[in-house]
Amino acid sequence: MVSVLVLTLNEEQNLPDCLSSVSWCTDVVVLDSLSSDRTVEIAKAWGARVVQRQFDNWAAHQNWALANIKFDNRWVFYLDADERMTGELRDEILQIARDGDDSKAAYYCGRRNYFMGRWIKHAMPPGAIMRFFRPDRVHFERLVNPTPVISGRHGYLQNYFDHYNFSKGIADWIERHNKYSTLEAIEGVKLFAGERNHEASVLSSDPAARRKALKEFSFRLPLRPFLKFIYMYLFKGGFLDGYPGYVYCRLQAMYEHMIVLKMRELRRPI
Repeated sequence: MVSVLVLTLNEEQNLPDCLSSVSWCTDVVVLDSLSSDRTVEIAKAWGARVVQRQFDNWAAHQNWALANIKFDNRWVFYLDADERMTGELRDEILQIARDGDDSKAAYYCGRRNYFMGRWIKHAMPPGAIMRFFRPDRVHFERLVNPTPVISGRHGYLQNYFDHYNFSKGIADWIERHNKYSTLEAIEGVKLFAGERNHEASVLSSDPAARRKALKEFSFRLPLRPFLKFIYMYLFKGGFLDGYPGYVYCRLQAMYEHMIVLKMRELRRPI
């Protein structure tokens, strides 16, 4: 009733636990970006279908998957290799698929982020990410952290999946976020140039629309890295997450600073 899409690039370390969490699914598709490790071998050993494509950017990669992969089911749940489906979330999405309700085209879902062996519950609460959808009624925009464009109504799931963003260590996280910050800087420059629409409002009653508007608004704030740390650590309650929460907030502020510096470089090359 539900297919699962997993995106991979050299994920031999994370993939077994990810695929184990969706072992109930009879149609798991791994879209691999030409891994050089045992990722493909592991995926096939778990019974997943493997499709390979050179990665270009997040939106283009995901849009290609939705347009070219023939899923066995009408509903698809998307996971990264460092994420895990939970039993409660599985039951919820299977119930939706069983009900056959066509009034909604997609659902947003929260995720629990883990760092230093602890759920960062306050600094980075579950939020809302669009992960459960009808592939024929969705496409994505933005080079990184893609924004979904949904043809039809959307809903919100009650349960969460788990995210182990630091499973390969802090060095890997920094390497990845160095790349992400470059793409975020490009998107920020586009925003200032008026190449992005501004339909979303920070006053919207819809959590996903409000989150999008807040993200765009944040690009215009001065002292963004400092404000992000204060917001996450003090206002969101990151201090309640102990030392892992403090380090996590510092890392997020560092990531924000990388975006600011790269936007400045793009707009005023040295």
